Amino acid sequence: MDTGVTIVTGAASGMGLSAARRLLRPRETMLLVDLDAAKLDAVRADLAEYAAGSEWVHTAVADVTDVDALARLAEQVRDLGPFRTLAHAAGISPTMGEWWPMVHVDLVGTARVLQALLPLAQPGTVAVCWASNAAHIGAVPAGDPVLDGVLDDPLDPELRARLTAVLDGRWDTDGGSGDAYGWAKRGVIRLVRREASAWGARGARLLSLSPGIINTPMTRQELEQQPMMQVMLDNTPIPRMGAPSEVADLVAFLVSDAAGYLTGTDILIDGGVSATIQGMLS
Repeated sequence: MDTGVTIVTGAASGMGLSAARRLLRPRETMLLVDLDAAKLDAVRADLAEYAAGSEWVHTAVADVTDVDALARLAEQVRDLGPFRTLAHAAGISPTMGEWWPMVHVDLVGTARVLQALLPLAQPGTVAVCWASNAAHIGAVPAGDPVLDGVLDDPLDPELRARLTAVLDGRWDTDGGSGDAYGWAKRGVIRLVRREASAWGARGARLLSLSPGIINTPMTRQELEQQPMMQVMLDNTPIPRMGAPSEVADLVAFLVSDAAGYLTGTDILIDGGVSATIQGMLS
């Protein structure tokens, strides 16, 4: 698909903003999605000049967990033109919420975004969802049959109760969110694998990517509050934080024809730290 609508969620800052800048093409439609209306307006103004006019850059204030808001978003995409690309970067990190908001936004939100946009997918459409290298370290990548079974049904209205029953003290369900983050992102990776066939039936591709320590305001907040983040940074084979632009470049490749045989898989972009940490733990 040569032209169409590019949707970027979490577009007001961080990796979402960087992806929007990288994917923007002059005189092609982009839809920026975030909860922060003021920041969205500022980003739109910033991108409008390169887009050859503000009429090519649109905004939508939407909560990715809100079914009604996502239905309105899908309708807006229908009005703007064919759905070409999704870069779903919206999410929250461990210091930003307790365990359930973490799962609700990062996993349930992703499932609802994909559910809302699948009917619009057509040959050439590509969707890329953010996971995390947290799904590749510690006990998470080995999985847990019971927990995976619950996480594999993210649209179940009883998901929170089912998770609470399964966890039984294994996560701090009274407030902690660090464990929940890794498992929620594992859920995203598994979701993408399962849903790739449905997207493929429409001629579309679906992928996830797993960033490591990327130099964004969210990551800097995590570094200040979570000692393990500094341990990870100190053990990264490429000894620095990644740049948001490097993740954006990966997204640009994944949605391009050059990646036309990639779907249903996760791409790890973390400077090699997951491999190092797993080696330390083995």
